[in-house]
Amino acid sequence: MKKALSVLSLSLVASLAHAQVSVKDAWVRATVAQQKATGAFMQLQSAQDAKLVSAQSPVAGVTEVHEMAMDNGVMKMRPVPFLALPAGKAVELKPGGYHVMLMDLKAQVKDGDMVPVTLVVEGKDGKRQNIEVKAPARVMAKPAMGKDKPMGGHNHGEHKH
Repeated sequence: MKKALSVLSLSLVASLAHAQVSVKDAWVRATVAQQKATGAFMQLQSAQDAKLVSAQSPVAGVTEVHEMAMDNGVMKMRPVPFLALPAGKAVELKPGGYHVMLMDLKAQVKDGDMVPVTLVVEGKDGKRQNIEVKAPARVMAKPAMGKDKPMGGHNHGEHKH
């Protein structure tokens, strides 16, 4: 009996070690009516080398892991087959970089909504694990007009005289 408990305890520890991916500061950009896509952003950290291989959400018909990158001087967004999660290093999913793209939205995502997202992470051993995230929707802040902008925020390149 003691040996069986030891084996059971060991297998629980092994599965917990595999499951050590933390998610911090998750949020989803709120949308306007009729908008069909948005992004989910967060910080991921894995105790062991792993990779984010996919994501799902009931609010979207299609959910993909995307990156935004410069390509011949043009910013392009594209899906990626996976996102590496190096052991012990925080990986930031943020606007203008890697993110989870929620497309074919089934309804407007309003400020304050809690959006469920399931992340699928694969360990070096090939085993996959689902991580359930509830991310609050929030409105993306607009850049402030202020002293750091020429002429109090006016861009003279846009003026017509």
